[in-house]
Amino acid sequence: MAATLIDGKKVAAEIREEVKAEVAQLRERGIIPKLAVVLAGDDPASVVYARSKEKSCANVGIEFELFTLPGNAPEEEVLALIDRLNKDDSVHGIMIELPLPKHMSKQRVLEAVSPKKDVDGVHPINRGYILSGGDGLFPATPQSCIEIMLRTGIEIKGKNAVIVGRGETVGKPLIFMMLNQNATVTVCHTKTADLAYHTRQADILIAAVGKPKMIKADMIKPGAVVVDAGINQVENGICGDVDFENAKEVAGAITPVPGGVGSLTTVLIQKNVLKAIKLQGKI
Repeated sequence: MAATLIDGKKVAAEIREEVKAEVAQLRERGIIPKLAVVLAGDDPASVVYARSKEKSCANVGIEFELFTLPGNAPEEEVLALIDRLNKDDSVHGIMIELPLPKHMSKQRVLEAVSPKKDVDGVHPINRGYILSGGDGLFPATPQSCIEIMLRTGIEIKGKNAVIVGRGETVGKPLIFMMLNQNATVTVCHTKTADLAYHTRQADILIAAVGKPKMIKADMIKPGAVVVDAGINQVENGICGDVDFENAKEVAGAITPVPGGVGSLTTVLIQKNVLKAIKLQGKI
């Protein structure tokens, strides 16, 4: 029996309606939510991402402003711009498009963003809140992995969750976010001996590796929930970290790529903009 397909687009549409309603309420009170995106250089993918964010913000009534700097701009110029946006009360969320030009320190630039405006959830203070269970802004992709399960009625509490991948963007924050959901968490990575042994124990298997179709059907416990957070460019489009076609014959429920976890990320960043407004004491 093939797995239940977890429809990310449907979940994203649900969250989008919530965001729209909340934005409308804020606007009635004279608060216009605003996201500022900083783009240094002309990485073509980053330009496309920035423009798609602009469009999706317009759809929910969030103001959007893109600040572009040439690739050879000095780091100081980027830091000065971030400082200005931190102090600007009309800006509620700030995002830095990555990759940054080679001569800039990613750490210095990301840490310059005010933690209360850091809608990407990458500031060390927000990272600390993930560990301590505090109220901060958390990264969208790990949030997406959790939301997609909770909103489709999948129980996380008490389940054996195996996360494959410990990257800074998804794997690492997800460990603690899953612990906060009361899962029993195992983390696998490139140095894990006998990966398949661990993945076969998982009630919930989350792949966040960045290797196309690495998780094979025989690595999945029959009936397990499989959440694929991978996005890989292959010859005929994009695919996840899970060998979807074969895995869906074994799993109980599975997220597709595209149309799964990735569908929620933009709308969860918008949710972070709204949370940022609260954290800034605006409401």
